[in-house]
Amino acid sequence: MGKIRVLIADDHAILRSGLRLLINSQNDMESVAEVSNARDAVEKTLALEPDVLILDFSMPGGSTCTAIETIRQKCPKTRILVLTMYDDAAYMIAVMAAGASGYVLKRSADTELLNAIHSLFSGETFVDPSIASDIIQSTVLKRAAQRSAHPGKVATIISQREREVLELLALGHTNQEVADRLFLSVKTVETHRARLMRKLGLHTRADLIRFARETGMLATDRPA
Repeated sequence: MGKIRVLIADDHAILRSGLRLLINSQNDMESVAEVSNARDAVEKTLALEPDVLILDFSMPGGSTCTAIETIRQKCPKTRILVLTMYDDAAYMIAVMAAGASGYVLKRSADTELLNAIHSLFSGETFVDPSIASDIIQSTVLKRAAQRSAHPGKVATIISQREREVLELLALGHTNQEVADRLFLSVKTVETHRARLMRKLGLHTRADLIRFARETGMLATDRPA
């Protein structure tokens, strides 16, 4: 059997170099290419069709979730492993909903990354063990939200435009990308975001992602 072909996408050159050395030191793996932004990650993946794409959550060149969705649609054989510093289950849920198959924290990459690559190549999913408790807690919160919060109730609190902004932000889009998609100014998007935070009692982007998921507001949660 041939080696597991891995593409590395991260905007930090030192980390890419370390990952390349780690992967190439394995008898059954090889690094086939490296890129430093989300746009190139999509283009290079479609060109090379690697077995596994290691994708940093936060990179220039576009939304990570959008990149994941595009790759899953156009190159379904490539399995996507998100490597990130964010140890919050809400981020993990967002990228998994977009189509990723694995989620590993950068602080444990030396111990978990190789296991994750093998798992994805075997058709399995992999989530960093250190955030397993957060996932369980998130599941409990989601069930509680389904009992107490409904889209209809939320709709009486926020406007349609605020809902659109919330959905796009929760899917990983930047303020500029939200502005471009909704034909608004960045300042207007920032205003809507501030109002959302105030109305919903939220404080961070992770809170936005969790709220949108738990109340079934994301497009990925809706039936086709």
